[in-house]
Amino acid sequence: MHALKAEQKKELIRSAFLAQKRAYTPYSGFQVGAALLTRDGKIYEGCNIENASFGATNCAERTAFFRAVYEGERDFLAIAIVGKPERAQEFQYCAPCGICRQVMAEFCSPKEFQILLPRSEEDYKEYTLEELLPLSFTEDSMK
Repeated sequence: MHALKAEQKKELIRSAFLAQKRAYTPYSGFQVGAALLTRDGKIYEGCNIENASFGATNCAERTAFFRAVYEGERDFLAIAIVGKPERAQEFQYCAPCGICRQVMAEFCSPKEFQILLPRSEEDYKEYTLEELLPLSFTEDSMK
């Protein structure tokens, strides 16, 4: 497992907070930002983007992943995800939804990929993908 350095975690968390400010949430008012770290040190940000047809809404995590994959990236180390209601003063621990966990399973090692859920730069929870998505459905499931 590739352990992230403290400065890498802080930079990833700061990037997620910046991405959260770009969220488009006229319906739920729940704003989420994500920052995805590649093995070579690039960070791809994403925010949630809502739609009146709720099925067309895209989560922050998937926005970050899809941007990175579009740019040719396929090797990811970690993601930081932040979220809170628009008018709330404090951030919550914001875990990824099931669909986002499944997207992570498509591209990331379950035992190595780290998921940071910060409320601040100093206060965060950290999980592996395997902890948040045990018994995931992957390419190996189809063999």
